[in-house]
Amino acid sequence: MSNASEDISNVVLVHGAFADGSGWRGVYDALVAQGYHVTIAQIPLTSLADDVAATTRVLDRQDGATILVGHSWGGTVITEAGVHPNVAGLVYVSALAPDAGETTAQQYEGFGPTPHFVIDVGDDGFGFLNPEKFAIGFAADLGKADAAFLRDSQVPINMSVFSTPVGNAAWRDKPSWAVIGTEDNAFDQAMLQHMATRIGASITTVPASHALFVSQPAAIAEVIVTAARNVPVSVG
Repeated sequence: MSNASEDISNVVLVHGAFADGSGWRGVYDALVAQGYHVTIAQIPLTSLADDVAATTRVLDRQDGATILVGHSWGGTVITEAGVHPNVAGLVYVSALAPDAGETTAQQYEGFGPTPHFVIDVGDDGFGFLNPEKFAIGFAADLGKADAAFLRDSQVPINMSVFSTPVGNAAWRDKPSWAVIGTEDNAFDQAMLQHMATRIGASITTVPASHALFVSQPAAIAEVIVTAARNVPVSVG
């Protein structure tokens, strides 16, 4: 079996909105067990610039070629941050993927509504997922206890991020993979397929909710390993 040290050995995981990096634990464990050096970027969800800066700080600490992974809003973040010279490949996990000059909000245009994914926005412009709808909207394939923990440990996002244009589209120059949860209630399935196809990603589908980064760690780790073994190691 090929060893991770023969290929790309660094992986950086970026979480999405309403969550933090702890949800990546299963993916982290699966990759570390195979010899990968895995780092989880904790992004503040306060602005696109802040989230990209937090990711870039982590990328700066990598010792070479890296696979950069983003879930949901994290896809927008890796699209911008992925131009970093250490990034050799991108993995989008039910993730947004705007082009340069586009906003994240534009990705939703023309696609169906998601009535179970309800965001409550406060007077300060930060949004939480509605607690009554959280389980079905975000984590329908998790047990009650795990879904409740995710609900009660939410990190709110500054809703203005969705109207912030992306300056760079790393997927235009770097190979991409996508993992899509077929039971994701946060995005229209047609939207997820459209975004992944547009960026030329190799697409893997799994029967999972929007919380597939928690519920499907083995499948996601497998795609990341595939990326690491099929991207040229040279970076820059």
